[in-house]
Amino acid sequence: MSKTPPVLDVRDLHVRFETSDGEVHAVKGVNLTIKPGECVGVVGESGSGKSQTFLAAMGLLSQNGKADGEIKFCGQDILNASHKTLNNVRGARMSMIFQDPLTSLTPHMRVGAQMAEVLAIHESLRGEVAHKRCLDWLDRVRIPEAARRLTQYPHELSGGMRQRVMIAMAMLCEPELLIADEPTTALDVTVQAQVLDLMNDLKADIGAAIALITHDMGVVARMCDKIYVMEKGVYVENGSADDIFYTPKSDYTKLLLEAMPRLDRPDRPGRVALPPYKAKDGEQPLLNVDDVKVYFPVRMGGGIFPKTRPLRAVDGVSFSLNAGETLGVVGESGCGKSTLARAVLKLVPVKDGVVSWMGSNLLEADKEALRKERKDLQIVFQDPLASLDPRMSIGQSIAEPLKTFRPDMEHKERQQKVREAMVRVDLDTAMINRYPHELSGGQNQRVGIARAMILEPKLVICDEAVSALDVSVQAQIIDLLIELQKSSGLSMIFISHDLAVVREISHRVMVLYLGRVVEMAGRTDIYEDARHPYTKALISAVPIPDPKAERKRKRVVLDGDLPSPLDSRAPLHFLGSKVINDADAVQYKPQLIEVTPDHFVAEHDPCETSKGLSVS
Repeated sequence: MSKTPPVLDVRDLHVRFETSDGEVHAVKGVNLTIKPGECVGVVGESGSGKSQTFLAAMGLLSQNGKADGEIKFCGQDILNASHKTLNNVRGARMSMIFQDPLTSLTPHMRVGAQMAEVLAIHESLRGEVAHKRCLDWLDRVRIPEAARRLTQYPHELSGGMRQRVMIAMAMLCEPELLIADEPTTALDVTVQAQVLDLMNDLKADIGAAIALITHDMGVVARMCDKIYVMEKGVYVENGSADDIFYTPKSDYTKLLLEAMPRLDRPDRPGRVALPPYKAKDGEQPLLNVDDVKVYFPVRMGGGIFPKTRPLRAVDGVSFSLNAGETLGVVGESGCGKSTLARAVLKLVPVKDGVVSWMGSNLLEADKEALRKERKDLQIVFQDPLASLDPRMSIGQSIAEPLKTFRPDMEHKERQQKVREAMVRVDLDTAMINRYPHELSGGQNQRVGIARAMILEPKLVICDEAVSALDVSVQAQIIDLLIELQKSSGLSMIFISHDLAVVREISHRVMVLYLGRVVEMAGRTDIYEDARHPYTKALISAVPIPDPKAERKRKRVVLDGDLPSPLDSRAPLHFLGSKVINDADAVQYKPQLIEVTPDHFVAEHDPCETSKGLSVS
């Protein structure tokens, strides 16, 4: 009896690219095998060559790329095969889920038309039969109101729903191999958990093999049977999930595991420890935010006099922050985290509330008074490349705040301050005349931090400052921020959707849901004694880089996507007993209840009766 061949068998694969700076050898003689029904993870940092192996298999290398070696799919050689051969395999027997579904879906075609096109090309299915198959798969990927989604365009769907549409399209023909390239990187942790569970279900239901490409060790711990670790174009180690996580041999694998933030162990040996913080008796808060509201008018429908409805981005948020303290702010996309940060700095119009900075209300300050305070209030944005002027050198960008707030400073003294700031954030001073495009993402993030810190501010807001970085660079930035806090005593508001990162750097954690606070507690209590079902769902959705722990975990699952913030009933998702069933009605506002002097939780119905909540 002949042995069943692997679904994918890669032998001595080399991928090279011709560039203006010479040849780039992206993949250097790798070997990889994926068996039927197996989930294989390929992990490594950006630029390591993870994706190029599978793009070569799909025949999707860029025009300046060339692949040599052997790639067999179910025993058939497909490397550099003809378009006709590849078209018989791609989409039908081998599918790929790309990292960014918005750029992978055709913007001017409805979701149903794009899905039907796959069936028409590969299975000659059209009409009602194709429509039924598409609807069935949208139901299987748990998209609410599936029939309506078929008539919508990609931009009308949330990021999580677009990603699930991509998965449904990839699975329409029930392929033998599903290639998932960073399928959850840009997703909230709860949506990420839903997508990973869905991929596991599909593997069990139809026996598909899965190739999972990622830099997240927690994700592979949850999903993978076998793991390949890639660095600089080569696999430095491979083995079972237990082998890689419990007995790693490569120093690079150990580095990735040590750098990964762990929700269950925030104070890990070898990492910079968060300095303990406790408010002194009688100490006045540095920042006091009281009942802040930010509403944006949204036009509903067309016509000469269209109706508007308020989108309650921030709906009555209150908190305080003391000198030398870090407050973590977590929640999913659209919960109001970034808008709150901008409201604190008066960078967006605020409808109501008070932002008291050292006793004065910033929201009532005139332009000149606000300008004087801004030297003590700085922000580090999520995308450093977008927040740095591409025409200014690194040195000029870092020096810009000094030119604004210290115009009397001599050029020589200013340059010295810039160099000192670069050293503080571990940037080589030889880079002072380089431009942002010449630096890596981690280096540009350090430039953003140096620019924010050069005036020695009292408060720094970090808005998703590490979410787009590789885990090793993320760990370096977190360590750097903690060291800067130790040395200068600054206060921080650290915003992220990843509770593991927030717990590592924060003294207290505030959880936002659709513009309102649902829980606030110390970093230990928020993990060990979470009270609100939304907080519990966030915590259980964060993957832990430990395969045995992941297999035993019980998940608190929120069904479906976040309700629309335009619906007045949305904030009462967890307090259904108080809902008035009218999208425009003035609804009850859940109150914060004091559990202990430092732990507050919003009113909610008992977990077992909360709508859309389940434990698995």
